[in-house]
Amino acid sequence: MCGFAGFTGTLSGSLADECLRAMGQQLKHRGPDGEGQWQDQTLSIALVHRRLSIQDLSEAGTQPMASNGLRFMLVFNGEIYNFPQLRDELESLGARFRGHSDTEVMLAAFEHWGLHASLSRFVGMFAFALVDRDEGRLYLVRDRLGEKPLYYGWQGQSLLFASELKALKCHPQWQGRIDASVLPLYLRHNLIPAPYSIYQGIRKLPPASIVSFDLRRPTPGILPEPERYWRAEDFIHDSTPIDRESASVKLESLLNQSIAGQRLSDVPLGAFLSGGIDSSTVVALMQKQSERPVRTFSIGFAEEGFNEAQHAREVARYLGTEHHELYVTAEDALAVIPDLASMYDEPFADSSQIPTYLVSRMTREQVTVALSGDGGDELFCGYSRYRDSLMAWQRRRRLSTRARALLTRLPPELAAALIRRLVPSQRHRSSGGIRVRLGVEAALAGAGDLSEFYRRRVSFWADPGQVLSRSQEPPYALNRPLPYGLHSDPLKTLMWRDLHWYLPDDILTKVDRAAMACSLETRIPMLDHRVVEFALSLPTALNNRGGGGKQVLRDLLYRHVPRELVERPKQGFAVPIASWLRGALREWAESLLAPERLEAQGYWRTPVVRWFWQEHLSGREDYSFELWSILMFQSWLDRENLTANGVDPSSSAVAEMPQPGRDGHVSRGAAV
Repeated sequence: MCGFAGFTGTLSGSLADECLRAMGQQLKHRGPDGEGQWQDQTLSIALVHRRLSIQDLSEAGTQPMASNGLRFMLVFNGEIYNFPQLRDELESLGARFRGHSDTEVMLAAFEHWGLHASLSRFVGMFAFALVDRDEGRLYLVRDRLGEKPLYYGWQGQSLLFASELKALKCHPQWQGRIDASVLPLYLRHNLIPAPYSIYQGIRKLPPASIVSFDLRRPTPGILPEPERYWRAEDFIHDSTPIDRESASVKLESLLNQSIAGQRLSDVPLGAFLSGGIDSSTVVALMQKQSERPVRTFSIGFAEEGFNEAQHAREVARYLGTEHHELYVTAEDALAVIPDLASMYDEPFADSSQIPTYLVSRMTREQVTVALSGDGGDELFCGYSRYRDSLMAWQRRRRLSTRARALLTRLPPELAAALIRRLVPSQRHRSSGGIRVRLGVEAALAGAGDLSEFYRRRVSFWADPGQVLSRSQEPPYALNRPLPYGLHSDPLKTLMWRDLHWYLPDDILTKVDRAAMACSLETRIPMLDHRVVEFALSLPTALNNRGGGGKQVLRDLLYRHVPRELVERPKQGFAVPIASWLRGALREWAESLLAPERLEAQGYWRTPVVRWFWQEHLSGREDYSFELWSILMFQSWLDRENLTANGVDPSSSAVAEMPQPGRDGHVSRGAAV
């Protein structure tokens, strides 16, 4: 696991070297073990790489790395798990290798098979920048599911690209104008979905995509449309006729193959364990393959209803792992919060980012690589919201046209109450405040199809315009047209939607940034594309029998762990933000939501934001999810202003400053 950055265009004198060093320094947490640089004056391109040594700890694994024929230059973040097999095949074709890194195997693959054919052979997670010196082209590529991040875009006359946004800010042409048009999407989902970023002109490369640039004839300001090289829908259409027992046996074989590849490491390795279906499956298969106890790590909370640590402990005891756990307090959260804006580089408000970072930090004290159970819900229909949304949509459709017309003429509160009885909504918790619930019900009433109905059901703010001064939303994965033929299986329609926004833009973003902030590599066996393709091909009925979801995965797990240890209602990785905002986090939140601050920034409808805050503080309603998204934006904006004013947020001077906003200072928002 590593980090990289680069730019096109020329910088005079030593500016290019200084810029590369600064970019690399911003990515040091992703690669603390070394740095390499490369420039090509003819093609006007420069690359920098920070290395976290996992495979081939010698100098032979250093990047940027050139192919044997010097045609290709590569900077790479990730792991190719099947590189030993590819190496054997390439050696039979005449390839020769200096070391034993997967990077060198990738370059040999490009030389022998070309880019597209090589991608079809790679099993792994990756983001990379590849310079083809013969063709004079730059290729930016991201893995099939989006485990590894990659940002890019034009700033002035230079194309900038990097593993994280913070590296781009080191370039002298960086402009850093906030793209306010994405804020409605941010409030709706607590994240900024691909292809957008918080900055104008800067994009996230979507998963399974390639974007290329002509280095000899650059076109500043123009971003080509990314090309997709793998499509989940190709496997959803191809349903496999198979019974449940055979499916679970086949799945176990594929996961064993995936885990065996992902256990390859020249450094210590462990696993996250929550005690749920997904992580317990991964750890059970890991332990079966290991000759010694697997090191497992979990996190807990003292607050009732949020703690899963005891379940993880029971599973660990049964499997015989070497188990470690950490209990999180509000004070722990308060200590982490000032770093979240820098960690995520743009507004991101999945509150489980806090325990994810803390468990990653604890894990990194003992291992360098950790396997995770993420992906099971999206692949095996595990989220209850899939079934609930489909049932709710079917009930709504039974309402006659006349009844729907009547509802539109009723007072909003009465219409919402009636709709709620007929079509109960899916919220991320059952205790949302009445003002939000009314907005959700009104939004659901206006949904024209299942996809739009689902989009509104999974929204934190049903109407971002309630609190934003501007609220028009750009297109993204949840409101774009479905691929041809996908409508025939409604449940797979919703799973496909989540694979293209929630998994890469929330789950994988959260884990990557939190873990890499600790220089910890995470690997996700269920996102091996062979597992994904098999899972998507399964008829949804196999996983939905019994109403609990993930039946094929459960059948696999119950062969290794007693059902009673893991069979319980899904809890998720939630944190008690509601009570923390009324307690230890109250002063921090109040400073960020001060009326004069909100007014000066110009993004918010200040009276409405203050109303939500006061209602939450009173204890009458729980608006913690809605408020957290605003607070994370405000915290990020404070960090942004420090950077824009020429202060390095990671410097000791900033570290000694008061917590953001506690001095009552009102700062203007960055340029829009």
